[in-house]
Amino acid sequence: MRKATALTTLIWLICATTTFAMEKDYLHAFPEATKDQVRSVLRLPHKDRDTEGDFRVEIFVGKVMQTDGVNRYWMGSEVEQKPLKGWGFHYYVLDEFGPVASTKMGVPPGTVKKDEFVHGKSLMTPYNSRVPIVVYAPKGSKVLYRIWSAGERQTMDID
Repeated sequence: MRKATALTTLIWLICATTTFAMEKDYLHAFPEATKDQVRSVLRLPHKDRDTEGDFRVEIFVGKVMQTDGVNRYWMGSEVEQKPLKGWGFHYYVLDEFGPVASTKMGVPPGTVKKDEFVHGKSLMTPYNSRVPIVVYAPKGSKVLYRIWSAGERQTMDID
């Protein structure tokens, strides 16, 4: 009986370790960054499969720039989703930053310039804690993210 219990425990540990190693090993499937790019990797906190549908990840790719401290700045760039052939999931690429635009409010004299994160259009992607989110962007860029969650479902009144 003890041998059976020990064998069962050993088999369980091997399976659990193999599964854990497989989840960590997905990164090898992604291409390396080119000489002009950086590769950012986000490993999301684990969630049960039946609750992951209640979450989304918003990705922002940009860079820190000096601004006038008054106007709102953004870039004319968009992150592109590309398939990872043979794996069934995606990675994200921003080849180059687009032109920077801003609002045109007057800046009062003596206003201190400040460094701000300026980004292009954000990208919303499903939450999947088993596969890393991999983003390729130009050197000097910064990748930020935000996790969105759904609230409770509400019932609508029928007229």
